[in-house]
Amino acid sequence: MKKILYVGLFFALACNSARQDANTPSAEVNTTETSRVSYANTITEEELKEHLYTYASDEFEGRETGEPGQKKAVEYLKKEYLELGIPAAKGNDDYFQKVPLEISGIPSGSIKIGDSDYALGDGIITFSSVPNQSYDIVYAGFGIETDVYSDYSNVDVSGKYVLIKIGEPKNEDGTYTFSGTNEPSKWSNWRETLGTRIETAHKNGAAGILYYDDTYFSRAMGRYQHYLQADNGGSISLKSNEEKPAYFFINEEVATTIYPEINTSNNSKVLDQKIKLDLQNKVEDVDSENVVAVIKGKSKPEEYLVISAHLDHVGVDPNGNVFNGADDDGSGTVAILEIAEAFKKAADEGNGPERSIVFLHVTGEEKGLLGSEYYSENPIFPIKQTVADLNIDMIGRIDPKRDGERNYIYLIGSDKLSTELHNLSEAVNKKYTNIELDYTYNDENDPNRFYYRSDHYNFAKHNVPIIFYFNGTHADYHKISDTPDKINYDLLTNRTQLIFHTAWEVANRAERVKVDKPKATE
Repeated sequence: MKKILYVGLFFALACNSARQDANTPSAEVNTTETSRVSYANTITEEELKEHLYTYASDEFEGRETGEPGQKKAVEYLKKEYLELGIPAAKGNDDYFQKVPLEISGIPSGSIKIGDSDYALGDGIITFSSVPNQSYDIVYAGFGIETDVYSDYSNVDVSGKYVLIKIGEPKNEDGTYTFSGTNEPSKWSNWRETLGTRIETAHKNGAAGILYYDDTYFSRAMGRYQHYLQADNGGSISLKSNEEKPAYFFINEEVATTIYPEINTSNNSKVLDQKIKLDLQNKVEDVDSENVVAVIKGKSKPEEYLVISAHLDHVGVDPNGNVFNGADDDGSGTVAILEIAEAFKKAADEGNGPERSIVFLHVTGEEKGLLGSEYYSENPIFPIKQTVADLNIDMIGRIDPKRDGERNYIYLIGSDKLSTELHNLSEAVNKKYTNIELDYTYNDENDPNRFYYRSDHYNFAKHNVPIIFYFNGTHADYHKISDTPDKINYDLLTNRTQLIFHTAWEVANRAERVKVDKPKATE
C-alpha cells in the first residue's frame, strides 16, 4: 500500500514541478527536473561556510536584539540580497520591517505582602513595570479558564492581584480532569501555558499576577540575575497601547506565606491579604527590525511561501565573551541565503517559482519569538494568502543524545495542520535527498515542547501549515562555544538542499497545500 501511494505521489510531484499537461513532451519534464537539481546544487558547503564564518564571527557581537551587533547582522543580510538582486518585500530597497520593542529594566524598591516585607530577588521577582499601589489578593487556583472549566467562576479579580499556581485539576480517582487519564495535559507544562494564564488573569480584570511555580522560579531567577549584571538589562517585549498586566514570580516560601493551603487547596477564594508596592520602574524603547526579501511568483504572485529563520542571538557576557550563535541560528540564516540564491537563479532562467517566496529573517526570537509574532500580526503579505512557513532553527550540528545515522534532521509540526504538507515533505526527501527524517520531537508529549519554541509557531497559530527543521540541542547550545568551526558543513548542505526541494514543491504545485486539521485561532 505505502509503495503504491509513494509512486503515485512522486508522479504527481514531478508533474506539478514541470507544470506539464497531458500534451507536454517528456523531454520538457526532464529538462525542468535537471534544472531543478542543478539549482539545488548551487547550495554548497563552501558558500555556507563562507557566510557563517562571517555571520557568526566576533565582529557581530552575538547579534543581541537592538544592540550594535544585531545592526551589523541586518546590514549584512541587506547587502547579500542586494548583491543577489532579490527585491525588498516593501520595495525601494527597504528590506527592514521595524519591530516596535521596549525593554523593562529591573525595578528596584520594596514590596509588602501582609505583614512581610520583601526585597526583589528574595523569593519574589518581576520584569514588569508596576504601578505603585496597594491591592487585595485573590487566589484563583491554577488560573485556568476554558469552555468546560474555570478557576474564575466564583471570584471577582477585577482590580486585584491574583495568586495562581502551576498544575491542573484532577478527578476524585486521581486522573487528570482535562485528559481523563493518568497523563497530564498541556496545563502541567509552563512553557505552553504561562502566557495563557497571564492573559486569562488580565482578561478577567486582574491588576497583576503572583505566579507560583518553583521550577519556573529557578529559571526566572537565573534570568533576573543575568539582567542585574548586564548593562541596561531587562525584559524585552513588543510595545502595545494596551495596558499590560504586572506579574511577579514567587517561590514556595512566599506562596505559602500568602496562602498556607496553596499546595493542598485548588478552590478559588478571596484572601485576607494585601500587596503594597513601592517600586521604581524603567522602560526604554528598543530599535530592531526583521529583514524581508521576496521573489515574486510567475502565475500565482498573490500566494506566498515563507522561509524563516531568526537573525538574533544572545549577545556578549559580562566578561566580554561573544555568544557567536553559529548553530543557533547562524545555520538557519545562511541556509536561507543559499536557498534564496538558488531560487533567484531559477527565476532568472524562467523556471519559476509559480508562487511568491518570502525570505524572512526575524529579530527577537531569543526574547520570546517577538519578530515573528509581530510579522504574523502585521504581515507585509496577507497571512491568509500565506500557504506555508518552512522555519529553520539550528541545522548545522548533531544531537549527541540521538542514536542512529548522522545524516538526519528532526522535523516538527509537518503534520499538525496539513496532512498534504507532511506527505509532500516525505516524498520530496525520498526522491531528492534521502535524509533520515526523525519525528522524535514532534510527539505531543515531548517534554521539550519544541513545537512552541521557534518562530514557525506564530504562523501555526494563524493556521498556516509549517515545517520546523531542527538538529536538536548540544553541549554548546547557548554557550560561547557555539562557533562556526563546530558546524558539520556536509550536513548543513544536505539539510539546506532538502528545504530547497520542499520549498520548490510547495511553490510550484498546482494547488496550495490544504489545511485539513485547522486549530482554533486565538
